[in-house]
Amino acid sequence: MYLNTLHPAPGSKKKSKRLGRGIGSGKGKTCGRGHKGQRARAGGYHKVGFEGGQMPLQRRIPKSGFRSRSALEREELYLSDLNALEGDVVDMNSLRQSGLIRFDTKDVKIILSGEIKRALTIKGIAISAGARKAIEAAKGTVEA
Repeated sequence: MYLNTLHPAPGSKKKSKRLGRGIGSGKGKTCGRGHKGQRARAGGYHKVGFEGGQMPLQRRIPKSGFRSRSALEREELYLSDLNALEGDVVDMNSLRQSGLIRFDTKDVKIILSGEIKRALTIKGIAISAGARKAIEAAKGTVEA
């Protein structure tokens, strides 16, 4: 291999259009820019979304929604979800192993929705007042 034999890969270099080289070229006179107007001028263009002074679409439509970045690390569990767990102790590790929460979840809160069918021990998980009453009514315990 020699330096004088090196060439770019076929199709990687595309020849640019030659503008303003006569009527026969197909891109003569106005060079594909049309007649007059802002787009025909050198340097004449505007920012994306500009609508000639009219309020742009992205500013006209109402804004809604917000998702906190800390909310990505938190999850809520229904009381009825705990029936699927094997074992009597519910903690972060048992919830991860059962697939009820994601592996990167840092905080979990159990809320009252559905029924609990057996006695469980809840360790190190936040719990709503209604869910706490339901667990204690099923002869379960809640540890901080």
